[in-house]
Amino acid sequence: MVKIGIIGYGYWGVNILRNFMNTPQCVVGKVCDQRSERLALVQKSYPSVQVTTSTDELINDPAIDAVVIVTPVFLHYALAKKALEQGKHVLVEKPFTASVAEAEELIELAQRKNLVIGVDHTFLFTGSVQRIKNLVDAGELGSIQYFDSTRVNLGLFQPDVNVIWDLAPHDISILHYLVPERPVSVICTGQSHTQNRLENIAYLSVNYQSDFMAHFACSWISPVKIRRILIGGDKKMCLYDDVEPTEKVKIYETSYHVNTEEEKHRMLVDYRTGDIFLPKIAQKEALADMTANFINAILDQTKPLVDGLAGLAVVQVLEAAQQSIDQGGKEIFLK
Repeated sequence: MVKIGIIGYGYWGVNILRNFMNTPQCVVGKVCDQRSERLALVQKSYPSVQVTTSTDELINDPAIDAVVIVTPVFLHYALAKKALEQGKHVLVEKPFTASVAEAEELIELAQRKNLVIGVDHTFLFTGSVQRIKNLVDAGELGSIQYFDSTRVNLGLFQPDVNVIWDLAPHDISILHYLVPERPVSVICTGQSHTQNRLENIAYLSVNYQSDFMAHFACSWISPVKIRRILIGGDKKMCLYDDVEPTEKVKIYETSYHVNTEEEKHRMLVDYRTGDIFLPKIAQKEALADMTANFINAILDQTKPLVDGLAGLAVVQVLEAAQQSIDQGGKEIFLK
């Protein structure tokens, strides 16, 4: 049995605790939060779990095998480093760290101590993304040519990070999961309409050596909630709409290549030239698979689906995007 300690019992910490409580071969030993009222909720729902307001008490507890960090991003590095130094496996909420340098140091420390370090990019465990991954790997879409993401909502402002650091990690992680080619540069623009000067709307373009391209639109000031990704291949196109209750993934057997006047006329009249395929999506809680994957990585001494290197790849794009915003949309090349 792997004994888990969880730091942070806010909105996402509630879900993390619930899923680890239900994950086989592990037990939650202790939860830490600075707010006594949050710890009271833990004790009410899970009387067997110990609580503390001290992160050091949890991290230094010899009975704890792994530490799960569900805190604001500016705390991720320091807490993860302490836990690794104490010989604990670590799982960190997205984004992995606040900088590339922090991520690289944690990865090196985990490797040196032979410890598992994972990052909670939950969307990679959804039935939708898993099915899209299978379709892409099987060549169903053909050669992938573009990835277009829109993730917007109203009013969910974060006090410590801007909209790119808050919303884009989800879809950047999906991009990296589906497309093995790594980007060479980014261009990002954003604006703040709040007193804390954190950008609440931003547009990110990710450029590649090939003709593939990716684009991300992120906003906290949209009148509607949109969670939509378009993936275009030279054979088929995919629409992933996470807001849809049932038909989250649609595959369009549509070609935009027209060779004759007749085909051009048909395209102008009908627009769509093929059928729509609705693949069957596994109905499961992605977070349950994520927690199980982390525990199995510890027990089997294997790499989790989202390890430190995968978390680092996302932070590299985020850090470059921030540099681009700060320099008025300048193209920033990735190392």
